[in-house]
Amino acid sequence: MGVDLDALVAESQFKKRKVTLDGYNGSSPCSISREIQTFLPTLQASDYFTEPCLTELVMRELMNPGHSQRVQNFTVGRYGYGKVKFFGETDVRWLDLDQIIKFKRHEIVVYEDETTKPVIGKGLNKAAEVTLLLQITSMKDQVTEKLRVSAERQGAKFISFDSNKKEWKFTVQHFSRFGLSDDEEEDIAMGDADSDSEVQEPIPMNDSDGSDPHLLSHSLPSHLGLDPVRMKEMQMVMFPYEEDEHEELNESFSHHKQHIRSPIHHPSTKTIRKTPLALLEYNPGSFGSTPNGSILLTQQKKPLPLTITKVQGFKMEIKETPVTKNYSRNIVDAALFMGKSFGIAWGPNGLLLHCNSSTINLQKAATDNVVRDENNKVREELIDSCFDSPLNFHKELNHETKEVVVDDYKIKIQKLVCDRFSLSHICRSYISIIEKQLEVPGLSPSKRVMLMHQVLVWELIKVLFSSREISSLDPDMEALPLIRRAEFSYWLQESVMHRVQDEISSLNDSNDLQHLFLLLTGRQLDTAVELSASQGDVRLAMLLSQAGGSMVNRSDLDHQLNLWKTNGLDFSFIEKDRIKILELLSGNIHEALGDMNIDWKRFLGLLMWYQLPPDSDLVTIFQTYHRLLENGRAPYPVPVYIDEGVVENGWTPGNDRFDLAYYLMILHGSEEREFGILKTMLSAFASSHDPLDHHMIWHQRGVLEAVGTFSCDDLHVLDMGFVSQLLSLGHCHWAIYVVLHMSHREDYPNLQACVIKEILFQYCETWSGQESQREFIEELGIPSAWMHEALAVYHGYYGNSLNALEHYLGCGFWQKAHSTFMSVVAHSLFLSGKHSEIWRIATSMEEHKSEIENWDVGAGIYMTFYTLRISLEEDDDAMTEMQVSLKKKNDECKEFFNRLKESLAVWDSRLPLDARMVYAKMAEEISDLLVGDPGEGSSIEDKLECFSTIFDSPIPDDILSCHLQSAVSHFALHLTEAAS
Repeated sequence: MGVDLDALVAESQFKKRKVTLDGYNGSSPCSISREIQTFLPTLQASDYFTEPCLTELVMRELMNPGHSQRVQNFTVGRYGYGKVKFFGETDVRWLDLDQIIKFKRHEIVVYEDETTKPVIGKGLNKAAEVTLLLQITSMKDQVTEKLRVSAERQGAKFISFDSNKKEWKFTVQHFSRFGLSDDEEEDIAMGDADSDSEVQEPIPMNDSDGSDPHLLSHSLPSHLGLDPVRMKEMQMVMFPYEEDEHEELNESFSHHKQHIRSPIHHPSTKTIRKTPLALLEYNPGSFGSTPNGSILLTQQKKPLPLTITKVQGFKMEIKETPVTKNYSRNIVDAALFMGKSFGIAWGPNGLLLHCNSSTINLQKAATDNVVRDENNKVREELIDSCFDSPLNFHKELNHETKEVVVDDYKIKIQKLVCDRFSLSHICRSYISIIEKQLEVPGLSPSKRVMLMHQVLVWELIKVLFSSREISSLDPDMEALPLIRRAEFSYWLQESVMHRVQDEISSLNDSNDLQHLFLLLTGRQLDTAVELSASQGDVRLAMLLSQAGGSMVNRSDLDHQLNLWKTNGLDFSFIEKDRIKILELLSGNIHEALGDMNIDWKRFLGLLMWYQLPPDSDLVTIFQTYHRLLENGRAPYPVPVYIDEGVVENGWTPGNDRFDLAYYLMILHGSEEREFGILKTMLSAFASSHDPLDHHMIWHQRGVLEAVGTFSCDDLHVLDMGFVSQLLSLGHCHWAIYVVLHMSHREDYPNLQACVIKEILFQYCETWSGQESQREFIEELGIPSAWMHEALAVYHGYYGNSLNALEHYLGCGFWQKAHSTFMSVVAHSLFLSGKHSEIWRIATSMEEHKSEIENWDVGAGIYMTFYTLRISLEEDDDAMTEMQVSLKKKNDECKEFFNRLKESLAVWDSRLPLDARMVYAKMAEEISDLLVGDPGEGSSIEDKLECFSTIFDSPIPDDILSCHLQSAVSHFALHLTEAAS
């Protein structure tokens, strides 16, 4: 409306009329007592006490105002530990005794935080007498002298030591820490029996005779109202093996003291007993000190006594650990302790909680092993090379989009598009990214093996599925299969070269024939011919130079070997390794290998190079190997992590998990694409021993599907595995990018939308805290309303209601925004004087008031208030119409007050006390404006009618009484005028 509401409020402040009564200005004795308690010292610890007690201080302050500024000989103590008496008068107002005074074992600390300590003589930093309770077994004279020396060393004055009461008294002039050090405790031979338990009266349980039974090592029996003695006997019968473990745990828990306490100088002569503590009162600080990060619901023995602290819930430090890391050993019945939550549950960032009848186990899924170096440290360079760089390159490639409508919002599902002519460039780009990753220092040897395998996989994809542009210089189409075969042969040589070199390095220098055979298994013919010629074996060198060539030569060699066997040639005159070489050159690879174990890639090479015809295409080669594999005559194509010994061999012949390279060969050689094979091929186990690592297989799947090798819309396990990896690293924007590439299915049209919303809600703090991620998500076309909704829920959870309201408005949740405005935000802004902000928010919702329930008695109340206030403050120049104007104003105010009362009835308990106070302030301000300046032309009847309207408004009684006095005055004036 163009009006500065904040300025109007400042100008429209009125003087409030107050009714002053005799006595306490209208306050009751109870309210006076509460006021006194606000500045009296606070003490929450149940085992501490004061003399005089806090109740007595209140009574003395009532009878003698100012007494709390000059309390004589103020004393603070802790049962079983000691007390301190401050000499003279002490000002005890606003003292937080829980933080200032702390009694510990054989010591007292006053003002532990030096920054809060006042100057000497002020507060509690003044002269005092300290009494500490000790437990000793040494001789009296010896102990007395040592305590005297200890007191003087600390600047205190020794008074006495009572060996019967075990009280050590001394005086100090000011405070820091006073007591015995660890060395002094040992020197005076402190008794350690029950030294870690508190001195307290025995409390009978289950109407027993007060004797001290053997209690269970945990507090469930007493917490559940059971007999601890009986439970202990049952435990010994049913679980005898747990006794040794339980004896290591402390059986004592701190217990709430009764309000009636005995003075410190009259210690109980009864037996000190250890009482159990309810489960809701255990000390969470013990978590950090337990072995292996375990939760122990029974306190361990410590040198300091246990105190009851305010429990915020379980707090456990979960470190980044492998999936097999456990956190357990809980001495409590998990089902009784956890109730309905007894079971299995997933927590944030891959945290798994599961339990049985006696243990609670927490395990963390290690989804980020791929970005850790050999010292198990997460490296930023690895995060970039494993995730950011490949995804950025993937984003640069061509995509086709499909719009999907979800609840009136549109999202763009993406799909990678490329052809086989550009496949070589794509594969080389991914290889370059992996090679940069290999340059990162500190990589473990096993990780380098896996990275080299990824390079070979991309090379194989390029060999098997890429196409080249046809030109006039290229050979005819019939030669293309042979070119692809030659490229595959070179790939196979490169992939097995390291295995050949490793085995050659383990041979003796004199064993040249074995050296030659191993060179042949890797198709290193040039090296083999040179070695044979250098040894003078020219004939063998000539045979080696023709290896894998003409089928006539292979047939002649095979015929000659058969003649030797048929004619009974004595093979003892020929080296066995030479016969193996000849068998291999003749194409009898099984005879040549004999009982030699060889990896599957070299066997495939021997099959292609020496047995099958040299013009065989790759499809024939792969099918031949597959038939031999089914007949058990070929080594299994085990995954690379088994083949290279990265992990222990856990592979069995019945296992259907093979190397990814073998699946690519099947994909090339078979026209039928079985879904089972695709699902196994694109699982993490096909290329990595880490079952949670999907970062590269996702890219390979996308490229293979884009070039048309297969089409499948049911590989969401792979997508979600990669999404989980990205989320565990905080890459929410990339996770949403991956979700948008999930295959669209007509039977699940909203799948991508549901997953994206889950990511936005669960990881709101992550993506909203990084502007780059937020902008990236917006660029992906994610509806801003979804982001606003997630932010609204996030801010609402953390109690930031104003931000939550803004985001509810942003996502168009008008009803939710209106409810938040009325129940939390509006009254807070009103009391803070931010009226312009209220007007802005209310007007933004007004356009959609048809969608908002109870608008007129909700945010409409505030808009009506500001409009009515401005109207009442305007000067009316038409003096002749003053009477009509006052009546009109009265009607408007009456309608506003009726809506106020209706709003109170509708919102009822949803309106907090502050909101009701704001309603009262609005009614009060409108009432003051209504009768503040009625004008000269207003009749007494109109004025009295205005007072009648005010009396029906929801304003406080004290303000109403003021208007009542004015109404009486006007009525008296009216009677006077009528009588005259």
